[in-house]
Amino acid sequence: MSDPSTHRSTGRPTATVDDAWKPWSQAWTKHIKTLTGRTDLHVLVAPGAGGGAPECFYPQLRRIEVDANYIADTPDIADPRRAAHKQTVPTGYGLLVHGAAHAAHSHWTTPPGTPPILAHVADLLEESRAEGKQRQRRRADRRWLRHTVTALLDPGTAPVDDAWHAGTLAALLLARVDARILTSKDVRAVRAAVIGVLGRQRLKALREIWQHAHTVDDTGADTMIELARRWCQALDIDPGQQHTVPAADPGQFPGQLAQAIADYLAAAYGLTPSQYAARILQHRHSPPKDWQRSDPTEQQRRAARDLAARITRARIRNPEPGVRPSLIPPGRLRTRHAIAADAQTARGQRPTAAPWQQRTQLPPPKPTLHLAILVDLSGSMTKYADELSSAAWIFAHAARRSEAVTTTIGFGSHTSVLVAPGARPQQILHMPTGGGTVTFPEAVKVADRLLDLRHGRTLRMLAVVSDGKLADVAAGQKLITTLHRAGCAVLWLQPDDLPGYTFTDTTTLTVADPADSVTQIADAAIAALKQT
Repeated sequence: MSDPSTHRSTGRPTATVDDAWKPWSQAWTKHIKTLTGRTDLHVLVAPGAGGGAPECFYPQLRRIEVDANYIADTPDIADPRRAAHKQTVPTGYGLLVHGAAHAAHSHWTTPPGTPPILAHVADLLEESRAEGKQRQRRRADRRWLRHTVTALLDPGTAPVDDAWHAGTLAALLLARVDARILTSKDVRAVRAAVIGVLGRQRLKALREIWQHAHTVDDTGADTMIELARRWCQALDIDPGQQHTVPAADPGQFPGQLAQAIADYLAAAYGLTPSQYAARILQHRHSPPKDWQRSDPTEQQRRAARDLAARITRARIRNPEPGVRPSLIPPGRLRTRHAIAADAQTARGQRPTAAPWQQRTQLPPPKPTLHLAILVDLSGSMTKYADELSSAAWIFAHAARRSEAVTTTIGFGSHTSVLVAPGARPQQILHMPTGGGTVTFPEAVKVADRLLDLRHGRTLRMLAVVSDGKLADVAAGQKLITTLHRAGCAVLWLQPDDLPGYTFTDTTTLTVADPADSVTQIADAAIAALKQT
């Protein structure tokens, strides 16, 4: 969710008039009187407008800005002078209505000297209060305000399961139910997640606060700040001691709150959770387009085949007595399946039921290998980048030939998923180096989201190739410990010529050259399979 405080701003806007979108600005400036009842407002529609938010109201300038990127790629998608254009761009028009709600009803300003945490909570409460007032005045606007939630809400709104972020989610979604913008059915999963973190009594206390906020006058600044103080107290936060907005612990994995947001947004966009997750992955963690590509050599193809064969052998060694179904004798007749086969034959279908059960030597059941490889792309790891880029292609193709799932992720100043799980890249994507290691915690969380490293009955392994000189060692250690306690093996490969920090709860090995790191990862995965 974009910071609600950015939906109203006393600062100076940086957006400029875009000639291509000028007809939209003119048409919506004319229309804003209908939405607000004010004649002193003007609207600017332009790419990047909104001061970093999808829309922003500047009270002192009497100006509403809407980011054109939330309307369409090009301005010729519709004629803004015609009423029917709302149907074509419901999200963009909804943002205009959201800005109109602030312009018409958010007439209070934060008193000077108010702690930032109280100002932030008051802005959270103002979101549903202003929209509720707009709906009371113009009931038909509810339809468009519903569309803004998907534009304003972000999966990162509640990155961890704590009281503060649960309260934030409640203020942004559950409060909109009482404002009659959303329905209880819309937020059923979100409510369950919030209750799971806060409990019913604390959520009841928060609801009383936002319901009171919905009755506050448009100029009731003191009341809104007092309600914000009560909000903090309900969450066991002392605004006298905690002046700033609490930040999420980077060493914690996302939990039920983040999953509830993702499920809500997936349903709002008409997608399945997996489809929505894939869209977010592509949007946030796709490798830069300027990374170079090359065709795999015959040696690399052979290495992929050899690795796949090793994984397969590790899964099927030491056959054990077992039983398996069969279409033909010998064996023990299974009456129910025989009847089903006869019925299929009578209907003219090809029999699929297996009437016989045979005793034979079968390989013992083996869990599927889930392997995530994280590659340090800081400047000190330059000589390893090319070999590990090749390894990403080899592991991906080996996994496709055997029962394994792998992903390779580069971390530096940006987290890039080089190869997604189940992908079969045609070319090798070469990772460049340079920058720091600030995204290591994010990379671990992405790997966990892709391969479910903390849960399941699969054989899970995280392999990290890095000198260990991370920007946030404490957060990295906390994440590693969490994986270790969840049963995920963590292999850390450290170059012997780049001494760095050694993490606990890992199997740390030193490697002499880049090729050794690839061999060590493969050997560790095969050894883990053989031991299961």
